[in-house]
Amino acid sequence: MSGVPGLSLSGTARIDGQMLFGPLDISAPAGRWTCLLGPSGVGKTTLLRLIAGIEDVAVLDGAVSASDSAPLPGRIALMAQSDLLMPWLNVIDNVMLGARLRGAAPDRARAQGVLERVGLASHAAKHPDTLSGGERQRAALARTLMEDRAVVLLDEPFSALDARTRAEMQDLAADLLQDRTVLMVTHDPGEAIRLGHQVLLLTERGCEAIPLPDTAPPRAVDDAQALAAQGALLSRLMVKA
Repeated sequence: MSGVPGLSLSGTARIDGQMLFGPLDISAPAGRWTCLLGPSGVGKTTLLRLIAGIEDVAVLDGAVSASDSAPLPGRIALMAQSDLLMPWLNVIDNVMLGARLRGAAPDRARAQGVLERVGLASHAAKHPDTLSGGERQRAALARTLMEDRAVVLLDEPFSALDARTRAEMQDLAADLLQDRTVLMVTHDPGEAIRLGHQVLLLTERGCEAIPLPDTAPPRAVDDAQALAAQGALLSRLMVKA
C-alpha cells in the first residue's frame, strides 16, 4: 500500500487535571507492526483513542502526527476488543457499515471480496448471533479492511479467543494488514512477540523498547527465540506490576 506514514505521539495526557501518562514520545514505524503492552491503568487504550481522535475524557498536552506531515484524520481505522457488530445487520452489511454511516454508497462487490479474503464469503447473509467468536472477529477484521486505511489501531482484538483461534487470527491479520502502519495494544506477551516489528512496554515510569528476536513476524508459535523473548517480557511485566 502506497503512502503509508509512520505515526508518533508525544506529550502528557491528563484526566480532570490528574496525570494519566507522560511525558511520552512514542513512534510507530511506517508499514510495520508496533505492539504496546503494560499493566492495566497506564493509559494504553486512551493512547489509541487519542491517536484516533475519539477520546472525550483524557486531554493530551502534546501532539499526534504522521511522518509525512499530512493530516491523520481519514487515514486511521480502529478495531476494538469487542467486535461491535450490529446484531440487526447481516455480516456483509456490518462490513459496509462505515460507508453507510458516512452517507456513502456501500460497495457490495468489494465487501464480498473482503469477506472472501477473511474466509467468510459463505457467511455474508448470516447475522452475528449465528457466528462463532472467531468468525465474529473475522467479520470485524473485514470491516476494518473495508475502510482501507493506511494506519490501523488494534485494541486487544483477539483477547477473547481460544489459543488456537487467536493464533490463526494473528496470522490472518499479519497477512492482510501487511505494509500498513499498525499499532496494537495487547496484554499478551506472546502475541506482542509474535507480531511485533517493535514492542513497547508502557508503565508508570514511561515507555521502553523490548529486545526482539531477529526472525521476522509473524513468528512461529514454537520459535525458540520468540519463546525466550516472551518469557523475558513476562518476567519484566511481573517486576513492573
